Amino acid sequence: MDTVVVKILDKEYQVACPPDEQQGLLQAAHHLDKQMRGIRTSGKVIGLERIAVMAALNICYELIQLQQAGTSSDSENAAVKRINDKIEETLHRCRQLEIN
Repeated sequence: MDTVVVKILDKEYQVACPPDEQQGLLQAAHHLDKQMRGIRTSGKVIGLERIAVMAALNICYELIQLQQAGTSSDSENAAVKRINDKIEETLHRCRQLEIN
């Protein structure tokens, strides 16, 4: 397992990731960063944790819409779940860092 550095809202996070999943993780981090920047720019949500939760809700909603439309294959769903799990793990670590 390698460590990959991703940058979200100008903060760097180290995430453990198998080499064959690194590209997907980087794409997910870029997508999350884009979503979070859009939410922050709107000015309607303040605070990193709240922005992250809103972005996660938006991304999950998009995923559910794709699943209901039947456009996602099982392998795509599994890949999205793995990426989502990594995002949740990273957010948990961020909260731990903020507490300490």
